[in-house]
Amino acid sequence: MRIESAIEAILFTTGRAVTLRELSEACGTGEDEMRETVRAMAERWNSEERGTNIIELDDAWQMCSRKEYFRELIALEIHPVKPRLTDALLETLSVIAYKQPVTKAEIEHIRGVNSDHAVNRLVEYHLVDELGRAKQPGRPILFGTTREFLRVFGVTSKETLPKISPVRLEDFREEAESEAGEQEGTEVGETKVDI
Repeated sequence: MRIESAIEAILFTTGRAVTLRELSEACGTGEDEMRETVRAMAERWNSEERGTNIIELDDAWQMCSRKEYFRELIALEIHPVKPRLTDALLETLSVIAYKQPVTKAEIEHIRGVNSDHAVNRLVEYHLVDELGRAKQPGRPILFGTTREFLRVFGVTSKETLPKISPVRLEDFREEAESEAGEQEGTEVGETKVDI
């Protein structure tokens, strides 16, 4: 029980995703034992419907308030900053999520428009981060998604992203080419999505 209390104290205090290795080192246990313990805690907390839950994010763990209590948090004037994602940002984020690690030039080739603003905004929102440099002329920056992306979109790892069927992918490609022809040189629509 002492290890569970230590895990709870660490996750509560840090307020961020803590890797399995960090938890193991802090508590002096092996990673397999730590993974088993924290997963059991997360399942128990979820079944007990506590005000917070423990979520797994790519072999790291974070304590979060449950979304069911968002209204009560707002009533106390705790206003979390919620970035708004336009169609252009969502499209760029999708390309990065499925093609990562990916360069800005590759993103722009797929989207067919300049993506500087979209990529910079996604980095600012902590949904995307620089992963290093490509081994090609000019050493362009490689981009990929973050743990914040996993948390916001409710997936535990990049490998668990929904699969897109080849037929549906071809439909998307035709639709994108059609839209690009109609909106040549204009930004994608401004539909707002809260995250």
